[in-house]
Amino acid sequence: MNFDDYCQQKAAPEGSGTYYALRRAPAASQPLLTALFALYRELEETVKETSDPTIGRTKHAWWQSELGRLDGGEPTHPVTKALQAHEGDAAWRASLTTVVDGFGMDLDQARYLDWPGLKRYLDQTGGAFATALARATARDPGQAAAWAAPLGSALLLAERVQEIGGDARNGRIYIPIDELQRFNVTAADVINRKYSDAFTDLMRFQIGRARQALDDALAAIPASERATQRVLRAQAALSLALFDEIERENFQVLHQRIALTPIRKLWITWRTR
Repeated sequence: MNFDDYCQQKAAPEGSGTYYALRRAPAASQPLLTALFALYRELEETVKETSDPTIGRTKHAWWQSELGRLDGGEPTHPVTKALQAHEGDAAWRASLTTVVDGFGMDLDQARYLDWPGLKRYLDQTGGAFATALARATARDPGQAAAWAAPLGSALLLAERVQEIGGDARNGRIYIPIDELQRFNVTAADVINRKYSDAFTDLMRFQIGRARQALDDALAAIPASERATQRVLRAQAALSLALFDEIERENFQVLHQRIALTPIRKLWITWRTR
């Protein structure tokens, strides 16, 4: 398997939202964007699918070293080899270290006391990753962080709200503790999949905030960059549509993973013009 095939299978298997979002990018930029998504998935798996914190930190440190090898021109992993092969002007590279450090926060905590604490995680991880994606295709990469970082933060917030059940099964809850308390929902309720009117109210609040963040971030993309950012815009459209589906399912996200069908994903991303 060559490194491009590896990245495709890791980041965007056929039928996934990322698969359809990437199809909205120009063909010439798809290999680089796919490699960036593959790196994101590798880092995510490193910190979230490793039960032993020591092993997780060891793997995370390896990725930090691998980025150094990429900078030195001698990467060893299929993902970093793909990044080297398709790097172009490499305007995106400055954001990768921040992305790696952001995922490192998952090794240190699985709960957040309040919204400012969670927001730092969203900005450092999702915001930095979206900035890397935007810089890879933007007409003006130097200005991309101003509008791409808020969109990336909003996309990661949306993902964490949508994946609350799966995250809880892995011992992680990305709803601030003070907000759980405000809505009279405990961490044990979430972990034990306990539905209630209080949980419904909590989810309405979480989805409302995530929707607003996505809408605000999409509106902030400069008109000159809207065509260059079809991948990020398609991801946002998919997230908004998934919120509609979750609401139709009465917020039953703790015991199941609610998802869009492949044909809906294709239709939603195709409409991102």
